[in-house]
Amino acid sequence: MNKVCIGTSGWAYASWKPDFYPPKTPASKFLSYYATQLNCVEVNYTFRTRPAASTLQNWVGTTPETFSFAAKAHQRITHLKRLRDIDADVESLYDSLQPLSSAGKLGPVLFQLPPNFKADTDRLRALLKCIPAGTRAAIEFRNDSWFNDSVFNLMREYEAALCIAESDDLQVPEVHTSSFAYYRFRRSSYSEATMLQIANHLAQVAKDRDVFAFLKHEETPEGALNARRLLQTLTLSIQTG
Repeated sequence: MNKVCIGTSGWAYASWKPDFYPPKTPASKFLSYYATQLNCVEVNYTFRTRPAASTLQNWVGTTPETFSFAAKAHQRITHLKRLRDIDADVESLYDSLQPLSSAGKLGPVLFQLPPNFKADTDRLRALLKCIPAGTRAAIEFRNDSWFNDSVFNLMREYEAALCIAESDDLQVPEVHTSSFAYYRFRRSSYSEATMLQIANHLAQVAKDRDVFAFLKHEETPEGALNARRLLQTLTLSIQTG
């Protein structure tokens, strides 16, 4: 069975106590506890800031060997430059993530494009050509114009994953363009029955490729609780075949 990594988009929420974090857990221990419950996290911090090496080394030291960090690409690449003249920026991004990469804990890097960014295969190819060999990248398109075979085939050429995201406003088609799948579950709420359906579906996907899936982070702990149940259900499903 392939790797299944489940988490939320962030972990630093005191309001997750006492339902997810035990009541007396200090903020400095949130990540270490989170990593006992979930095996991956999506880092939004890197969207706005170049992380200090010491910060990432601390993350590495407080999580198990099997834990992964999926990092969101800096907004300079996706939102400010909109994929134009980004070679140096992409190189700088991956250089900043080296402490995670060296520790074997760097998951996919997520390039999230703004909703008003319409399809442009030339700029997409320019991005894909910059991504270092041996790393994983997922692209989140939030404009319907990107969902076509020419884009999907280009992503397959460079082994980049289409981010399969859903929200109250958008549903990305389930098209696999890489040897791993990247999901973002962003609806405002999920019932227990829906989470079971998601677990059953991801178990099937994991037969063919690694799976990374992240639930929406909020001030309330529902996303973290749903992610924990999802990982537990998937783990049991995989163990029982």
